[in-house]
Amino acid sequence: MGKQILTDVRLFAVAADLSGHSNKVEVSAEFEDKDATNYRSQGWKEVMPGLASAEITGEGQWEAGDPSLVDDASWAQLGGVGPWTVCPGEASVGALAYFTRALRSEYKQGEAVGEIAPWSGMAKSSWPLVRGQIMHPPGTPRTATGTGTAVEAGAVAAGKRLYAALHVLSAAGTTPSITVHVESDSASDFAAPTTQLTFAAATAPSGQALRTSGTAITDTWWRLGWTVTGTTPSFLFAAALGIA
Repeated sequence: MGKQILTDVRLFAVAADLSGHSNKVEVSAEFEDKDATNYRSQGWKEVMPGLASAEITGEGQWEAGDPSLVDDASWAQLGGVGPWTVCPGEASVGALAYFTRALRSEYKQGEAVGEIAPWSGMAKSSWPLVRGQIMHPPGTPRTATGTGTAVEAGAVAAGKRLYAALHVLSAAGTTPSITVHVESDSASDFAAPTTQLTFAAATAPSGQALRTSGTAITDTWWRLGWTVTGTTPSFLFAAALGIA
């Protein structure tokens, strides 16, 4: 990915796609710098990394009246913890994504007379900020059990974890249910897949974030699978995966 003008940033906040309601999104990560200066530091200050943190901030045009719109979604999420995913471009499979499990800590709306009603908000990380990729696009409806595109994302070293974020954006039908899981294999044909993570069944718009235990996984190929049940069910969801 080369230099680019930001014209189509995607922002998924728990169960809401706020991309079409946003005109500014920022992702930041930092480590506290702890002073370790001593008499043998040769007159130079020494620092060590302390606790890490990340924030996702957004702002844009305010709308309300539906759970998918920014005001309804922000009020429902305020004070809660869930997955947040940002793509600096389109959210196609394999696209770069930054995601974390975060606390929706701030929401603000309102402006002077004559202005387009704005909103702004912030989410503060409770898990690491992961640099990964999109594993399922938000605009592809799923109406039956199936699997997604295989992506070579690499092995998980000992002490590292596989992280995954799931945003169920819509659910339709009678008693619809979808259970999404993450599979790995040593080859792209997935002749002998292993399920590494399984999200709880979702029957309505919602968001979940999962991670592995920290043990090594030698498989390098990854994909999503899902089980769909109900009468004429249909789901839209976005998902991201990364190793950190």
